[in-house]
Amino acid sequence: MRLLQKQQIVEALREKFAASKVVILTDYKGLNVEQMNDLRRKLREAEVEYQVVKNSLLTRASQDTSVAVLSDAFKGPSGIALAYKDPVAPAKVLMQFAKDNAKLEIRAGVLNGKLLDPAAITALAKLPSREELLAQVLSAMAAVPRGLVQALADVPRRMVNVLNAIKEQKEAA
Repeated sequence: MRLLQKQQIVEALREKFAASKVVILTDYKGLNVEQMNDLRRKLREAEVEYQVVKNSLLTRASQDTSVAVLSDAFKGPSGIALAYKDPVAPAKVLMQFAKDNAKLEIRAGVLNGKLLDPAAITALAKLPSREELLAQVLSAMAAVPRGLVQALADVPRRMVNVLNAIKEQKEAA
């Protein structure tokens, strides 16, 4: 690769690191082409970008970014998963793929500048997705007014029941 190409790759990676919410570093050694294509397809469906990059370029691109904490893990074949929207999505896809393909190793990750070890990435994968969390919050927010309306409607309903009972007693007497 020429120097100019390397500089362009480093700049593009630096921009991607700055825009991403989470970066997960993997070791893909031992995966064949079909498995790599399957992994990339699954990640693409989850709106996650996956790249195989030389460690020297990763080290240069990560300097002065939140991904710099990963620089010690840039050894051997390195693939990086970048998520720009949902930080849980790449962890879920990679953990599921690693369960099915033991040769994919998840080395480390960065979330909001914090270093994640494989155990933390596993915990991240167990979290509900952003959409599920939003649905839970919306459900909780809708339950409060619904409960208030039901409580307010209950008072007149009980009053009508009491008046009906009085009416029936008077009619019976």
